[in-house]
Amino acid sequence: MRKTSRRAFLALAGTTALSACGSNTVQSGKPPPSTAYSAAATRPKPKPVDLSQWYHPYPEPGVQEAVTRYAAAYQKAKVAVQWNADDYETKLGAALQAGPVPDVFEGRVTLDRVRQNLLVPLDDVLGPVRGDFAPSVLAAQTVDGKTYGIPQALDTQVLFYRKSFLQEAGVQPPQTLDELVDAARKLSKDGVKGLFAGNDAGAAALAGPLLWAAGLDYVKDGKSVGFDDPRAATAFAKLRDLNGSLLLGAPADWADPIPFIDGLVAMQWTWLGNLPKIQDTMKDDLGILPFPRLDAAGAPSVPVGCLSAMVNAKSLNPNAAKDFVRWLWLERTDFQQEFATKFGPHLPARLSVLDKLTPANDAARLVKENGRAAGPLWTPAANTALVDALGRIARDGADPVAETKAAVEAVKAELGRLSA
Repeated sequence: MRKTSRRAFLALAGTTALSACGSNTVQSGKPPPSTAYSAAATRPKPKPVDLSQWYHPYPEPGVQEAVTRYAAAYQKAKVAVQWNADDYETKLGAALQAGPVPDVFEGRVTLDRVRQNLLVPLDDVLGPVRGDFAPSVLAAQTVDGKTYGIPQALDTQVLFYRKSFLQEAGVQPPQTLDELVDAARKLSKDGVKGLFAGNDAGAAALAGPLLWAAGLDYVKDGKSVGFDDPRAATAFAKLRDLNGSLLLGAPADWADPIPFIDGLVAMQWTWLGNLPKIQDTMKDDLGILPFPRLDAAGAPSVPVGCLSAMVNAKSLNPNAAKDFVRWLWLERTDFQQEFATKFGPHLPARLSVLDKLTPANDAARLVKENGRAAGPLWTPAANTALVDALGRIARDGADPVAETKAAVEAVKAELGRLSA
């Protein structure tokens, strides 16, 4: 656990050191030249601090070499990049609790880490350019009004559809959940299913989009359940209505585009990062959409996910670590654009960098207009409660009202545990 008294001590020590540096000054005037020369000659030059930076193992070739090059270009500290090949989250969790300490690391901001005082707030780092990030992106980095992560690059989930399949079935790209249900039903023919959103009938991948479709969210005001509302059950019931039009038992799950590429479905919900593979097969016979809204009171959405750079509260050099994060992820826009676009079809996190990409693509527009934080700032237990309820609604035809109520109570208990 981070000791606030320790941070206060370091701040006090810094103030004392500054006072001591000024103690040789003669109040009535400047010191004699010989005295000034002697002080300058004997004062040791500050040495660059050593920082460690952790990454998870990106599968794309060239990422490790790139981030190592970025670190080597930094002049104010010696930054050692550690590439963690195995079970990154488990290793990171252990390091945050017991060491060895990574000064800077990538991952997701979570309530648990904030409540345990494992992260350093970065609002002072972000402040001058806060408006250059989409609100949905910063929402996933913010707990109780403080921001703990600087987004590195974005990926988003979208609804891919085969234009020719929709034209042959006489349906328009769906704009509402009812239109999605109707389109999926009409497109399910000749061995092809209308929609694929996962072998769990979309319970995990579509939890957030269904809530946003109804104008709701996972959590409200950062403290209470955001879907304790009858509209949640109404939206969840649409997943049950899709039963019969959904592809189940696919050879790969929703994050893999193979079911769509192989023509098993007319529409698939999956990551934008799959776009190159899909385009290789479909060329111009391809469209993308946000997840449809429930009605006029709801909203279409694309979940926006990212890994963020964070500073370890146990770092021996937190200010130096913050300076490095500022330099890499806020000042070096050339590195930011390369990191986001050279090693896969991701998007820069900064709007100003995103706007430089030409031509502006549909995915960038969807992020700006319909982006929502991909994961809630809650816990695995809360997520399991909601996803399990959706699974029973989608696969078993369970009562949406009863299942939603049970999920609300489970999440209330979990949020209460976090705030206790």
